[in-house]
Amino acid sequence: MIATHDLLFEIGVEEMPSAPLMNAEKQLLALTARGLDEAGLAHGALRTVSSPRRLAVIAEGVAEETETVHEVLRGPAASIAFDESGAPTRAAEGFARKNGVSADELVRRAGDDGREYVFAERSIEPKPAAPLLTELFERIIASLEWPNYRSQRWGSTHESFVRPVRWICCLLGETVIDLSFAGVASSNTTRGHRVLSPGEHTVSEASAYERVLEQAHVLGAPARAQRIREGIARVEAELGVRVDTPKRVFDEVVNLCEWPDVLTGTFDEEFLEVPSEIICESMLTNQRYFPTYDAEGKLTRAFVVVSNADPAVAATVIDGNERVVRARLSDAKFFYEEDLKVPLDVFRERLSRVGFQQKLGTVLQKSERIEDVALAIAREARLGAQVAAAAARAAHLAKADLVSSAVVEFTSQQGVMGGYYALAAGEGADVAEGIRDHYRPRFAGDDLPEGICGCVVAVADKVDTIAGMFAIGEPPTGSKDPFALRRAAIGVVNILRERLPIGFEAIVAAALDAYAQQGIAFDRDEVLAAVNAFILGRMQQIARDEGLAADTVAAVSAGSVSAPADFIALAHALEDARANDPAAFENLAVAYARAAHLADVSLGTEVDEASLGDAERALLSAVDTASTSVSARFEERDFSGVIAALAALRAPIDGFFDEVMVMDENRSLRENRLRLLNRFTSVFAGIADIGELGRK
Repeated sequence: MIATHDLLFEIGVEEMPSAPLMNAEKQLLALTARGLDEAGLAHGALRTVSSPRRLAVIAEGVAEETETVHEVLRGPAASIAFDESGAPTRAAEGFARKNGVSADELVRRAGDDGREYVFAERSIEPKPAAPLLTELFERIIASLEWPNYRSQRWGSTHESFVRPVRWICCLLGETVIDLSFAGVASSNTTRGHRVLSPGEHTVSEASAYERVLEQAHVLGAPARAQRIREGIARVEAELGVRVDTPKRVFDEVVNLCEWPDVLTGTFDEEFLEVPSEIICESMLTNQRYFPTYDAEGKLTRAFVVVSNADPAVAATVIDGNERVVRARLSDAKFFYEEDLKVPLDVFRERLSRVGFQQKLGTVLQKSERIEDVALAIAREARLGAQVAAAAARAAHLAKADLVSSAVVEFTSQQGVMGGYYALAAGEGADVAEGIRDHYRPRFAGDDLPEGICGCVVAVADKVDTIAGMFAIGEPPTGSKDPFALRRAAIGVVNILRERLPIGFEAIVAAALDAYAQQGIAFDRDEVLAAVNAFILGRMQQIARDEGLAADTVAAVSAGSVSAPADFIALAHALEDARANDPAAFENLAVAYARAAHLADVSLGTEVDEASLGDAERALLSAVDTASTSVSARFEERDFSGVIAALAALRAPIDGFFDEVMVMDENRSLRENRLRLLNRFTSVFAGIADIGELGRK
């Protein structure tokens, strides 16, 4: 029985940034697991431990040595391996050499098929773990990758790492595994918290590592996160506030400390007059402080700091952080107050000096285009004169804050600051809301614009960008989408689906007309078709992501329903009806495909009823009934009723094809029957190509 011990490998460094630390943690875990397996060392579960100054992996139950391996390898047939005199042939010598034995050591034995073969038998002796681990960890430490971060060199060595390596602790049980990197040799010591437990701390054995760290005032990431959450909960209970902890910032703060201490500071009352968004961005982005809100959701003066210092000097830490906040917020307050002195229309005029895209002109020209498109959307959606005027005004001013001092300093607040400036200038609340929200949704899962005005301007802005890039021949490719057109198209679909029950084709046409009026040359029909197909593709993907079958989506896509809300509702209705009676829809799909193949549109749909047989009359009656029902149900947005009306045609079309020879030699009969099929397929026109459901 091979003895096992816990294994520890720790790289001690100067403080690492949060993002590369988390990335390296994943790499270290995977590389260690794979390396132990490849080395043939049995092991149990693996886990990582990290802090700003260390990156470690612990493997449970690692064997002291590899297992003995006895191999029996079959070679060529004995008749081929030895000649008539019994001497080994080249085949035998080659097989023996390949497997590390001599030809004399080969044995002859009957195989499973009864023929005699030669076999090579060898035993691979166990190898001690220590040299294997030395090779493994020296290879791992040199192979860790740091995407988006440059590795550093230090001292007189040529090795590089994200930060200078200061110590290495590597143990198998109580035994130190010898290895070195950049002149640093491994040992059985780690280092504690810089202030609370400075210097070296001995790790007697690998299993004691985390206990030694805690005694040295160093916690692993999960424990640090829990300690911070508990501290924040105490603050919330004591002050009656809610602490805002965005995940990205929280995760970063967890990796900025080793023994976190949650403290509370305050800023001056006067700063509450500044828009809360730039106060919060300043605190979260620049200082990693967490803002607090009262029961009504209003920003308070208190903010939370996570300190890595000695709790005994908490008062000094709070005072220092309050000084930093005061300076930062003073800048924000100054920018805001200076911006209020400049009319939004003046800011807008300055957009003529800001480029949008080299071939598409300035941001001022974009502003003019989205104003035109916003009016077109309002007309298409029949929003009324008042909403149309507000949307046009919001579109007119939407980009003005891009040249304001506050947005230049706090770029993520574009739109938000414009909304504040609009309210201060006496613009209506709907105009301000339209300016504020027109960048939404900015990413997957982001909120849609709150009001109709914001929805109109957001769609106009996004469609303008998409149409412009297609017009100049720069649509997104498989690997490049610098203007985030896919995200913009998904945003357009989601806004139209949830807030504006209209299609996108007329909006795209209006956007292209605005570019044409600006003097940009392009093939309008070609670009219009390309942009419509691009947005339709995003809508189809959304439908498939909701679990709809690809052929269901394809069937609805072949119709003329383009309003996203109607498109997806119709697809769901078709999918549900099909799931309830798959055989009926399979037969209907086949019959529809056959009818569509035979139909001759040039003949029209007027049928001579006098020459019809019983099966033909039954189909004609069913078609006319279905046509009336489909129109009525569609007008009411009753898509389940639409699909039910179409499904009712299954029996009469089956009866028609069972009893009627469509391509009769009599031309009059043949053409009359083709007109009947034209009439049948016309009921489906604009709804769905049911034939897609029958394709394999």
